[in-house]
Amino acid sequence: PRVRPIGGVHSPISVVRMAVGDAYGAAEWREGEPGSLDETASRTELISRRVCRAVVEYAFQHARRTGARVFGGPKYTVSPVYEGMFKEEMDAAAARYPDVPYKPQLIDATFALLLATSGNPLVIPALNRDGDLLSDMVLQMFGSIAGSESLVIAMDEEGKVQAVMAEAPHGTAPNLEGKNVANPMAMILAGASLLSHIESNDARLASRAIYESTLEAVYDGFATADLGGPTRTDEFTGEVIRRVRTKIEIWSSLT
Repeated sequence: PRVRPIGGVHSPISVVRMAVGDAYGAAEWREGEPGSLDETASRTELISRRVCRAVVEYAFQHARRTGARVFGGPKYTVSPVYEGMFKEEMDAAAARYPDVPYKPQLIDATFALLLATSGNPLVIPALNRDGDLLSDMVLQMFGSIAGSESLVIAMDEEGKVQAVMAEAPHGTAPNLEGKNVANPMAMILAGASLLSHIESNDARLASRAIYESTLEAVYDGFATADLGGPTRTDEFTGEVIRRVRTKIEIWSSLT
């Protein structure tokens, strides 16, 4: 049976993960006779305090901006040196941002509690692989991996955003090419998110209009096949455009 994908979602969940290091790009090797019970596999993972601090700093900035709680964390009890470094930066940022609610959790508890938590906006800082797994689960909680945008953010030494690249988190889907059934939400929201980082009131107003129009369209029943609905790609896009135009016209008349 179809489940309405927005009706039970009360607040946004943002996953702020590393884009470099950790399990990805790690050196791997095997020793011993291949296939024997004595064969071993090893991997050397690496994270830097610089990257840990940048991830956590942005997480707290974003939480302050959106009125969210910083939630989650690594498995620092099992890995106090490696994953503990990330937890140290989380605790230090919490001291720098005393006005931001902070509720650290071990990563396994984070997964479990997400399935039982609703009502509060959350920002979850994460290691690279943890964040990769978390983001996929959070999107499926919405109903589809195409339900949100993904940003790659570069920051300077002072924690200020210097560059932003927006994209869809789901990658390509060549099997859907030309069929007019793909969910365009992620690409639409990627554009909205990019506009929100431009220092312009008009750009931010357009960003808000796109976000609201996209989510309201789904709530009102304009769901593509991955969300259990009959809406085609061009129909969904057209409905979002119509709503954006209406919002901009109304807001412009009020200024």
